[in-house]
Amino acid sequence: MEQSEAVRRFADARVAVLATTGAQRPHLVPVVFAVAGDLIYTAVDHKPKRTRLLQRLSNIRSNPAVSLLVDEYDEDWSLLWWVRADGTAEIVEASEADDGLSRLEDKYPQYRGRRPQGPVIVVAVVRWSGWSAGTTAIG
Repeated sequence: MEQSEAVRRFADARVAVLATTGAQRPHLVPVVFAVAGDLIYTAVDHKPKRTRLLQRLSNIRSNPAVSLLVDEYDEDWSLLWWVRADGTAEIVEASEADDGLSRLEDKYPQYRGRRPQGPVIVVAVVRWSGWSAGTTAIG
């Protein structure tokens, strides 16, 4: 899979799994996201959460190295693929991430008229990797 194809598949996906590392263990959480070149945006939004002190934010503050993974599974294994984005995350206030929030609104109708107000995670991708059945892996 060519890198441009990997980035396209990643950007088109509806959900990714965000991996951060805590003091005790890795932490995985599904997220919605938007891509702008080598930047990925995901925000703390209005969906119910037990606390606003989210583990992913705490982990990023102590170790900003993260990965995001999207994949496609099918019973026809010739259609399988995955793409991973490894990068460095930064937590910014919503007021500092207008472009990223606009991209999230464009991608997810649920955000139109109810823009996320929580912190925004901005990931600067340093490595794209991926695989699809019948092609050569990248990264």
